[in-house]
Amino acid sequence: MKKIALYLVFTVVVMFGARAQRSSKGYELQGEFGVSVGAAHYFGDLNTRASLNRPKPAIGIFFTKQFNNYLAMRISTHYAQLGFSDTYSKNDFQKARNLSFNTDIWELAVHGDFNFFKFMPGDPNYSFTPFVSLGLGVFSYNPYAYLANQKVYLRPLGTEGQNINYVGADGATRKPYGSMAVCVPIGLGIKYNVNDRLNLTFQVAQRLTTTDYIDDISKTFIGVDKFDRLPNGQLTNAGILQDRSFEKGTIIGVEGRQRGWSKQKDQYIIAEISFSFNINAYKCPSNF
Repeated sequence: MKKIALYLVFTVVVMFGARAQRSSKGYELQGEFGVSVGAAHYFGDLNTRASLNRPKPAIGIFFTKQFNNYLAMRISTHYAQLGFSDTYSKNDFQKARNLSFNTDIWELAVHGDFNFFKFMPGDPNYSFTPFVSLGLGVFSYNPYAYLANQKVYLRPLGTEGQNINYVGADGATRKPYGSMAVCVPIGLGIKYNVNDRLNLTFQVAQRLTTTDYIDDISKTFIGVDKFDRLPNGQLTNAGILQDRSFEKGTIIGVEGRQRGWSKQKDQYIIAEISFSFNINAYKCPSNF
């Protein structure tokens, strides 16, 4: 049964690829190469209410291979910045927690695009379509915070006990998290053909991820006494940045108290405008 289903899917794709690319004017699009500019936003343990008040820049380049007028595969790479702070929250606990982060994101992904309408560059009757996309990608991240106006990267510090193999209440030993993770972009957009060569696209795509550490926050506090101190008795950067509630007057970072919510992974979204140039558009005889 699985082989039959795969054969049917393959047959449909081939049929569309062989026929649906051609308009009454005979235009066929082989692919597109483009650039995009837009804004990125983070959702996670610091932004639990999906606020959209701190967007950061995002840019990208992509290549799209057209299988037909409805289906395409797109390879994209993006650079984006993400960041947020508890100071933006309306929640009293988050304001007292007083944590923050920023990070650069480098993403490489493959997307499948489906046009709702027939899309044929050069044919004014088929120059516009909404579309949906689903993809799979990888991205790198490296969260950091500012301490005394100095950038301090958080992953090497082990702010939740990763560097001392701390064992949480769940019995799990905390290990350092990686600098790369998997993302699943799910997008919706609209596309417009300006002329035979140029297309204009607007798309919004949410990235589901496999990590809860884009913001360096996931589980519970381990207590300031678990961190080393300098010879003069002062806290190291790890001890300071794991719990900054002291800056608000009341220390809340006692061992075992919730610091983040590990049951929900972090996410980010990119909204962008793209300009793409058609490749190998040419006329071919067809009545379809």
